[in-house]
This record gives sequence, C-alpha cells and structure tokens, in this order.
Amino acid sequence: MHAPPSQKSFVDAAVQARGADRIAPDCAGMNFYALDRGLRDLLGLYLQPADFRRLQPHFDRLGELAGGRLDELARIADRHAPVLNPRDRFGRDEDWIDYHSSYREMESIAFGDFQFHAMSHRAGTLGMDRPLPAVAKYALQYLFVQAEFGLMCPISVSDTSIHLIRKFASPELKDYLLPKMLSADPAVQWKGTQFMTERAGGSDVGAIETTARCEDGVWRLTGDKWFCSHADADVGLLLARPEGAPAGTKGLALFALPRRLKDGSRNAYRIVRLKDKLGTRSMASGEILLEGAVAYLVGDVGAGLKQMMEQVNLSRLSHGVRAAAMMRRCVNEAMVCARSRTAFGKPIIDYPLLRKQLLKIAVPTEQALSMFLFAASAMDRANAGSKEAEGALRILTPLLKFRACRDNIPVATGAMEVRGGNGYIEEWVNARLIRDAQVGVLWEGTSNINALDIVTRAVGKSRAHRTLGTALTKLLDNAAGVPAGFRDRLRLALDRTLAFAERVAAEPALEASCRQAASGLYHITSAILMTWEGARPEADARRALYARLVLEHRLSAQDPLQPDAGDWEREAADLTFSERQVAMADVARLLES
Repeated sequence: MHAPPSQKSFVDAAVQARGADRIAPDCAGMNFYALDRGLRDLLGLYLQPADFRRLQPHFDRLGELAGGRLDELARIADRHAPVLNPRDRFGRDEDWIDYHSSYREMESIAFGDFQFHAMSHRAGTLGMDRPLPAVAKYALQYLFVQAEFGLMCPISVSDTSIHLIRKFASPELKDYLLPKMLSADPAVQWKGTQFMTERAGGSDVGAIETTARCEDGVWRLTGDKWFCSHADADVGLLLARPEGAPAGTKGLALFALPRRLKDGSRNAYRIVRLKDKLGTRSMASGEILLEGAVAYLVGDVGAGLKQMMEQVNLSRLSHGVRAAAMMRRCVNEAMVCARSRTAFGKPIIDYPLLRKQLLKIAVPTEQALSMFLFAASAMDRANAGSKEAEGALRILTPLLKFRACRDNIPVATGAMEVRGGNGYIEEWVNARLIRDAQVGVLWEGTSNINALDIVTRAVGKSRAHRTLGTALTKLLDNAAGVPAGFRDRLRLALDRTLAFAERVAAEPALEASCRQAASGLYHITSAILMTWEGARPEADARRALYARLVLEHRLSAQDPLQPDAGDWEREAADLTFSERQVAMADVARLLES
C-alpha cells in the first residue's frame, strides 16, 4: 500500500514552482484506497477479520486502478459517447451501439477481472469460496465509482437482475438465463438491466401502458419504454400489464426480455434513439419500442411491482454508495488542491474560511461512508436471518438514497470552487463529477418519492424507525469512551427525531415535512454511527468530531446572525485536517465544550 503525498511535500514543491507548475495537481495516479483513512479503518470494523485480510489486496489493487488506469479510461470514455446504429447496410433493423475502446476496457475490468455482477451470487470471485458479503461488494463499488460512475449502472442492474431471476423465476427460466448472466466469459456472458420508465409512468408506476399478450403459451410485449439505461443489455427486466389485468400497480407483471431469441435472431424491439444526457455520458441510455417482443414471465403474474421493488431497493442502496464515492473523490480533489495551491504566500488550506468550506464538504462525505457501510452490514445480517437487521435495512436504504444523493450535488460544487476556474474546465474531473452528481436525485425515485417512502411507509407502516432507534441506542451505550454529556445530547436528539418522524407519518396535513423528517433521521443515524466508530479502541477519533459537527449544524437550532461556533470548531478543523491518527483523548474536550 502506498501512502499519499504529505502536505509538506506539496508545499516544498509549490515554493519552487514557476508558471505551469503553479497549477495545483489533481488525484490522478494516486491509490484511492491508500488515500482513504476512513474506509480502511471502517472495513476492519464492518467486515469479518478473515474476510478483511483476504480481500484487502483486492481493495488496494482496485484503489490503484481507480486512481490510475480506470481514471484515464473514464476521462476518455466521457468524451466519446456511445453511438447508435439503427440499421445495417441492407436496411435491416439490426440496431446496435458502438462504444469507445476505453469503455470496453473498463467493462473488461468490471465484469471480467472483478466480476462485480456475480460476486454476490456465487463463489469464485476474487478467490472467495463463497459469495462476497455485501459490505465488501459495496466497498469495491465505492472505489470503482471514484473513477467511473456511468458504467456502475450496467454493473448494478446486471447484479440486481440476477437477484430477481434467482429469487422469482421458474426453474426452467433460471436454467436458461443464469449460466449466461453469471458468466465472466465475454463470449458467453449476458448483461442485465431494468426498463421501467414510460412517458405516462415515471414515479407513478401504475400508469405504465406497456401491454402483454399470451399467444400459444408465449408472452409478447407491446409498448414504449422512455428512459432505458444500458439500452443494449442482453436481458432486461420490465413491467407490463397482461391483457385483462386490473388498472394500477396491482395489474402489473414482471417479465424478462432477451435481446436475442434462442435461434440467435433479434427480438422484436428496437432502440429508437439514445438520450443526450447531462451526465453519465459513457453509458448508453435510450428509448425502447416494443413491437410484439417475446418475453418470459418472472414469478407471480399478480406480484410484478412487489418483485420489481426488490431490484429498485437494491439499486437505491447502490446509488447511495455511488454518491458516497463521488463525494469522496470530490473531497480528495479539494484536499490535494488546498494543500498544494499557494496564495498570498501560504497554502490555501491555512485560511480559516477555506477550512470551513472543506469541513462542509468533508462532513457529508464521512456521513455517507458510515451510512452505506452500516446499511451493507445490516444487509449481511438480514441475509443471515436477522429480523432486526431486516427492519433496520428497510429504512436505511431509502435514507441513504435520499440524503447522500442530495448531498453529492453541493459537495461536487464546493470541490469545484476549491480548485477555482480550472474546476469549470472539462479537462479536469470536477466538471464531470458535477454533471454525474445530478442523476442521483432522479434514478430510482426523486427525493420526494424517497422521502415519502421513508416517512409514510418505513415509519408509518413498517415502524422500521423504532428498530433502527433501538440499534442506535445500543451503539451509544457501547461508546463508553465518549464523554457522557455528548452521548446524552445524541440520545435526546434521537428521541426528538423519532418522535417528529412519527408525527409527520401520522398527520397527512404534514406531508410537506416528509423531507425534513427524513433528513433528521439520516443525520442522527450518521452522527451516532460516527460517534460509535470513533470510540472504538485504537480507532481514529476524528469521526466523533464529524458527529458533533452534524449535531451542531444539522440537528440544532441556528441563529443566522450569530458568529460561527468559534474556538472548538477551529480546533476541530486543526485535528480533522491533520495527517496523524487522532485519539479520543485529543477530542473528548471538544465534544463537550
């Protein structure tokens, strides 16, 4: 593992710099795993020790790739968008998409080398004798996305499509699809996707107009899917309404749509055009016209939406991880720039106003890291049979999707501002990070849809917030090294947040407060997690400082005309931006001052 360059080395270089050498460097060439103290520390907590030891070389290898070759390829692929070829030279509707070689090489790394699509479903990936735990899978996604965001969509939907086929498909359909979908051989492998959105039905899934007709035992689909990411996937999962089925969501069935039929011919659907998107330019999103396409019913004909929602929720968790990853890249870029760029005779990180700006982007980044690892850990425990973990995961998933994806946007903008004018130039990574950040609040439900899910369903119906509250209280009880007064403040904030969420869920007139309640739940959960993480023996206790910053700035009343906190926050910034291990003895006084 290679250590990141120290601030002193940057400053020494800046003193000697002239002309072009005065431009602050970026993170290109760095090992993103070695650079991430928080991830390395927390993986030792959330993974079993034997798994951590076995997988650490792969984390390190992917961290090096993410800062090196993957970063190079992602920059190139962003400038060379996919191209749709609607017909062949004979005028046949043999539509296909051309990708730049940079994208194909990234696919080879993701689907061939690391086998992201299969690592949760079978043994044999990365030398493991069983499927990887969710914590490991999402940590690897987190490292990959720091280089390339667009390709993670095909990776994720391939992974989640396999989950649905394994869980709900008939034995015959499993035998047909799974050997191809689980393969790492590009000559055999079928990649997956999901096609849900229609012009009539976006968030309102019950308005879907695609119809399904069963003719001589074969289902054929007719309709128009409006926003189809990974448009040329080998098999897509989609919802359609069988003829005679009731209106609304109850009448929807889940189908698997192969791109090619068993005889090798193209199925009866066309990619009408590709979307000209703000971000995720490396990956092909398009519109799909279904013209009596052959499809296979997956599971119960009357349970299509319920089944599809499992894929949606898995994708929501992955989106939260992706947002956490992009925020980490943003913070890394900002820190490298702040430590190496000089202005008015000293590094800009030494200026109080910039340090405050850096804290504003660092804190949500650390919150998202803790939240996705805790959610992934809950998934592992739920898969092992824990009902408590299953209940906690029910609310953690939309919480992460809702808040991390929203935070990603101001974090990306703040990191661009640290770099200054160069951050606005497409030659630097900041512009792409800003463009890609926007889609997180759109895919798999807008902020409003996720907030409503959190408050009206996870809180109002499932009572999952109470399960989460019990788990968080236990973590506070276990954080014995943290000053009691600070833990009492967190307990009070937890009680108030849970009560507020319950009130909003119980009173329809308070629907407009759903986002406020959801944000409160996210902030108190992350603050308690970071407190517990920082309290462990030999842990880096700066995480407890992040927790106090969340408590002060997100969960406490603020007077907009009062000066900022003062000495404690300045000391917290000094410790946060130091390059040494921080002990609880260093921060205990600041947690209660």
